[in-house]
Amino acid sequence: MMGSGVAIKMAQPCTGGGASVAAAAAPEFTLAGCAAALEAALGGRDGRVWFKESSGRNLRSRDWIAPRGALSKLYPQGQVPGDLIERLLSEYGHRLYIRSCMQTGAGLVIHLDHPALFQQVLSNLPLYTRPLKSVLPKRKCVILNCAPLQGSRGPESLTINHLRTIFLADHLAEVLRQQGYVVRPVPNLQQNVGVCKFLRSFCVNWTSSPETVSDDRKVSDFKKILSKSVYTECGQLDTLSNQTCLTPKQVDYKVNLRLFLKEKKLEGYDTNLNVALVQEETLRQVAELQSTVLQVDAADQCTAIHVVGCEEEFQQQKIDVLWRILSSETDRRHLVCGPVRTTGEHSHLSAVQYFQFRKSQMLEASVMKYGNIVQGDSWAEIINNMTSAVIKFELLSTSHRNPLNLDLAQGVNISTKGTRSGAFVMYNCARLATLFDHFNNSVEKGLYPRFPEISQLNFPVLREEGEWLLLYNYIIPFREVLAQITHSMSSTKDIHLNVNSETLCKFLVNLSMDFSSYYNRVHILGEPLEHLFNQMFTRLQLMKGLREVFHTALGTFHIPPPSQL
Repeated sequence: MMGSGVAIKMAQPCTGGGASVAAAAAPEFTLAGCAAALEAALGGRDGRVWFKESSGRNLRSRDWIAPRGALSKLYPQGQVPGDLIERLLSEYGHRLYIRSCMQTGAGLVIHLDHPALFQQVLSNLPLYTRPLKSVLPKRKCVILNCAPLQGSRGPESLTINHLRTIFLADHLAEVLRQQGYVVRPVPNLQQNVGVCKFLRSFCVNWTSSPETVSDDRKVSDFKKILSKSVYTECGQLDTLSNQTCLTPKQVDYKVNLRLFLKEKKLEGYDTNLNVALVQEETLRQVAELQSTVLQVDAADQCTAIHVVGCEEEFQQQKIDVLWRILSSETDRRHLVCGPVRTTGEHSHLSAVQYFQFRKSQMLEASVMKYGNIVQGDSWAEIINNMTSAVIKFELLSTSHRNPLNLDLAQGVNISTKGTRSGAFVMYNCARLATLFDHFNNSVEKGLYPRFPEISQLNFPVLREEGEWLLLYNYIIPFREVLAQITHSMSSTKDIHLNVNSETLCKFLVNLSMDFSSYYNRVHILGEPLEHLFNQMFTRLQLMKGLREVFHTALGTFHIPPPSQL
């Protein structure tokens, strides 16, 4: 057995002086792939053995740990045989960039080859900072139905609950597009100019194409189907409509949804679904959904996702079951947002008023920080984009499955110094833009040489612990974080879908905090001395990676990255 903290096994070194052709051609290093290989190496079958470190304190001494408690379930006293460690290093050491493997009192710890990983990752930034398109056996299409946008409601009738649901739908649409899905948003807002204009304040460009096909014929066909359907009940329309807000003239059909669900053995729907009173407006919604499905190529795999607030979920399930009765066999999912609970003196604001309230707060905070220069069209755009970021982070940083508590008191601080806000994320993204502006200006003035080829950089000079933390916690796992957002698309057959938007929000906030700490401590643009240029360029290459992560992540929320502080 190996004594605690005594024997250190070293893998063959992976690094050279600069970025080599081999490094540039190396496959993508992923944390998930690394974890899977390490688990296989130790033969863990009954749960996780290896854990990635993430805190700055622990990363000083290790990158992975198999705790003694977990190892004790596999090996006597948690001591891993030396020959097994030798085999782990010989089989996986080079591929997983393992520098050393050591048995300690805390467990088995691995230290990765940091210079080699800096070289591999920073020489191949697109592999890590751009969305990974899924390798799909056949093209997938999603019909994305945003329930709050259905009907003829104007912007003044939109609530903050509606806004949360709309932002979630818009975010999901962009993430799916980046993954290679064809996304067809519903409804078409061509007739709702007011709502379109309001949503453009948040850079949400929902479908509003004038090239729409009239659904009159489809509605007529649906009426014929319902008039002959075994699920349509005759008579008693007056009695049922009197129990609702509908008049007898508004109700066209009474449809037994419960009978249909029972016969088709459909699970996941509300057990209280019984009889639906069907109006023509409901049929028009179904007709638009079905028309959109018919536009999809027959060879494509099609899924319909209804994005809806919890207060409208029951009604949306009725529409969905009615759609099943009338036509489509398309796979269905329901993405439900919990309620927004507002407090403070402005707790009764509509969505439009909420936007204006936060915008006035952002303007006030900007004037306090920058003074009288806050004026003109460019500043108006900056304030608008910052407000949009603040609101989207407020509404999407909490899991959509949970209620959201929103403080609308006048004195709530939304400045860029609030480390948990969208404004803080935007501020740090802007710091990167300013950094590269200063560098480019200095190049034009002849203070610095132009940025060299990546192959000329010597990455071992990146020794600051904050530099490894930024690479290991943010650039390397970024694609995996994006993939987690829609993980439940393929992992469950339940009709309810979960989208982990809050994971990306928290990722960006944590990135901003760690980048801010590093940026305040380290001078990236140093003195214009030749012996300091390599360190400056390697740090700038790291900052390029962070900038791409910020831009790609903000792009999924349709938040334009700021170009200046």
